[in-house]
Order: sequence, then structure tokens, then C-alpha cells
Amino acid sequence: MSNSISIERKLPSEKELNTQRLFITLSVMLAALMQSLDTTIANVALPHMRGSMSATQDQISWVLTSYIVASAIFMPLTGFISARIGRKRLFIISVIGFTVTSMMCGASQSLNQIIVFRLLQGLFGASLVPLSQSVLLDTYPKEKHGSAMAIWGMGIMVGPILGPTLGGWLTEYYNWRWVFYINIPFGLLAWFGLSTFVKETVLDSSRRFDFLGFALLSLAIGALQMMLDRGESQNWFSSPEVITEAILCVLAFYLFLCHTFTFKHPFINPDLFKDRNFSVGLVFIFIIGVILLATMALLPPFLQNLLNYPVIDVGYLLAPRGVGTMISMILVGKLLNKIGPRPLILLGLTLTILSLWQMTRFDLNIKGWDIVRTGLIQGLGLGFIFVPLSTITFSTLAPHFRTEGTALFSLMRSIGSSIGISVVVTYLSQRTQINHAVFSEYINPFSYALNHASQLGVYDMATTAGLVGINAEVTRQALTLAYLQDFRLMIWVTLAAVPLVFLLKAPEKKAGS
Repeated sequence: MSNSISIERKLPSEKELNTQRLFITLSVMLAALMQSLDTTIANVALPHMRGSMSATQDQISWVLTSYIVASAIFMPLTGFISARIGRKRLFIISVIGFTVTSMMCGASQSLNQIIVFRLLQGLFGASLVPLSQSVLLDTYPKEKHGSAMAIWGMGIMVGPILGPTLGGWLTEYYNWRWVFYINIPFGLLAWFGLSTFVKETVLDSSRRFDFLGFALLSLAIGALQMMLDRGESQNWFSSPEVITEAILCVLAFYLFLCHTFTFKHPFINPDLFKDRNFSVGLVFIFIIGVILLATMALLPPFLQNLLNYPVIDVGYLLAPRGVGTMISMILVGKLLNKIGPRPLILLGLTLTILSLWQMTRFDLNIKGWDIVRTGLIQGLGLGFIFVPLSTITFSTLAPHFRTEGTALFSLMRSIGSSIGISVVVTYLSQRTQINHAVFSEYINPFSYALNHASQLGVYDMATTAGLVGINAEVTRQALTLAYLQDFRLMIWVTLAAVPLVFLLKAPEKKAGS
């Protein structure tokens, strides 16, 4: 009798379980939001940092580069460290380290200091997103994974979208240092919640650390990120630095693959990739990473440089994209178990393509509502893609692979974002030059439009000032067309993801469900 009573006391009620899940969700979401927000919030503060640190454009770019490279290199370590010291312990260390280094970034007095602290911030922040996803997948039962991923996706997707808005507001009305100080309350609340509610995982001290595998993968990822981040400023393969980084990346990754498939205990377990949904999901999230941040990299300079919107207004115009993502994620949480993930992913791809097609029809006379409308549609589309994809990718993966799997999932999204930004920025520059050369052919004494404008007094072809004005307008129109061509390129990238939907295996439904 006493044994049955003690067992009953140990089993929490459904209400207690739901309360515990709520606090765990809030805690891990604060940590994930803190990290995802930091991927873009510092971008708008760079000009202010540059003035404060008396740095050149090339020097201040290391504030972003150091964070991105450190985060990418240490993200794959999440699975191994979690197995050796425990997932909860690693999560708490990462949150505390990220919060402290954020505070140190804000207090930095020199360029060298902020670069070092940003590197450490990237190191501690590398594990936050994969650990938050892994904790939520283990906290909720399998039938509620869709709702859990919807909540998780809000922080991951909305953070980078709202980052420029929040960063612009903080730097405009306070100081660039508050871009980093804002992490402190989030970090303290996340630390308290994780310490109180999250349970520790079973340790696996038998797992050996494959130092050579980690070193080769780190070299490949670090060289790739450096090449992508500095390629545009160094004129790509005209620079010995970029060529060296490209050779290092290819060579190190080739050696890593050879080592992984021949070593007894490799750094990344090849058995992970035997799961079809997981393997396809990695390719899929890579493409989504390209779409997510590449579009965000194009719109702010388009609005500021061509349409002359101030920074604050640009943030307000782009914010509805995050609203659309939140709305779709709330809907997905309710629809996922009813109609399955694949139809929702197809719907999301369709909405994304529709928004990008509407963006290819932009001109210099568009209104703010056009930006809001297309952003809202694209946000809806990305939300309908991200949550079902996150759910189906891990639906058939063995639970003991989840922490390592979520780290690779986040890494592929991060690499996709870096490649996407580099590609669209480079393509924009190249297309602007080509368009300018083509448009210049129409600037001659026999052009009816130019003669008409000259007769109206708009331009004076007989003066230097008039010719400068004509060249400025040609450049402006060439740049506008280049943006539209970039948006068209993004349509083709999105279309490339459509066949992957049919390679995903729909999760089996339970009998009677």
C-alpha cells in the first residue's frame, strides 16, 4: 500500500506537466531569441561603432566576421559536449557565457576588445539554438512536436527579421552599446528558467573525441565563412586571400569526409545520414537559409539608397514580415497534425514565390504598402515552410541523435544564409555594372527621350553638371533593375526546393488518430 502511494506521488498530473512545459518553453525560447536576434541586430549599429572606434570599413567588418566564424565552428561541437557534461549544464554555461560576453561587447573601449568579445560571444552562442530545439523535442510528446516547433520557430525566424528594426531604434534613440546590453535581462531570465525547470540528460563518458575530425571540419567551415564574408570587399578570386580560403575549405572538407568514413569513432556519426528525412531536411533548410536572410540583406539598402527611407522607417516597413511569420506559425501548430507537413511546406513555397514575383515588379514609385504587403506574404510563406520542415526532419530520427542532429540543422541554415547573402550582394554588383553599360548605349544625341528631357530643362547635355546628372540617373536605374534581377534569382532558388518536398517521408499516423 505504501509503495503504491509513493508511486502516485512521484507521477505529476497533466496540469503540472503542462505548467512545467510552459516554463521550459519560455526559458529555452528566451535563449534562442537572444542568439537569433544577435545575428542581425548589430548590423545597423556598425556605422556608429565605426565612428566610436575610429575604425575603417574593413576593420569594423571583423565585428560581424568574428561572431559568424566562431559560431559556425563551434556549433557542431554541441552534440559531443552535451553527451560528456550534460545538456542542461552546457545550456546554462552557454547562456551565462553569452550574457557576460554581450555585456563586455557593450563595454568595449577599442576595436580589438570588441572583436575578441564578439568571438567569445559566438563561441558561447553556437549551442543555444540547437540545444533549445533539442530540449523542446524531448519535452513534448511526439504528437505535439508540431506545436513545439511552431513556438521554437517564432524565435528563430522572427529574431533575424526584427533585429534590424530593434537595432535601428536602439542606436537612434539610445546608443549602439544597448544593442548588446539588451541581452542581459533575457540571459538572466533564461538562466533562472533553465536552472529551475529543465532536467539533466544521461551522460555518455564512453564517447571519444575525434580531434582530427573536428579540426578538419572547423578549418573547412572557418575558411568558407571567411571567404563568404570578405569575398565582396576583396574582389573575390582576384584576391590571394580569397583563393587561399577557397583552397583550404575544399581540401579540409575533402579530408574530413575521407576521415569520417574510415575512422572508427568519427566526430559526426555517419548513421545520422541514413535517415532520409534528416538528410533531405538538411538540404532543404540550407535553401531556406539562403531565402531567409538574402532577401533581408537586399531590402534595407533598396529602401534607404533608392527610395530614401530613413533607418527607422525601414525597420517599421520590414517588421510586418515578422508578423506574417508569427501568424503562419500559430496556424501551422493547429493544422500540422490534421493535414500533414508536406502540403503546408508546398503552400509556404507557393506564397514565398508569389511574394518574390511581386517584388520583381517593384519600381522607384512604389508605396510603403507594397513593401508591407509583399513582406507579409513572404513571412506567411516562410512560417508555413519552417515549422513543418523542422518537425518532419526529426520525425524519424532516433532520439539519441537529436542534439547532434539539431546542431547540424542549425549549421546548415547558418551556412545557407552566409552563402545566400554573398551570392545576392555579388550578383547585385555585377548586374549593376552590366545594366549600366547597356543603358549607356541609349545615351546619345539621337535618343528621343533624352532630347525631350533636355528640351524640358531636366538635363543639360552641354554642361559637365548635366552629364553628371544623366550618369547618376543611369546608375540609379541600373541599380534598380539589378535588385529586381536579384529577386528573380531568389525565385529560381525557391523553385529548386520544390522537388525536395516529395523526397520527404510523411510520418506514420497512429491508429485512430
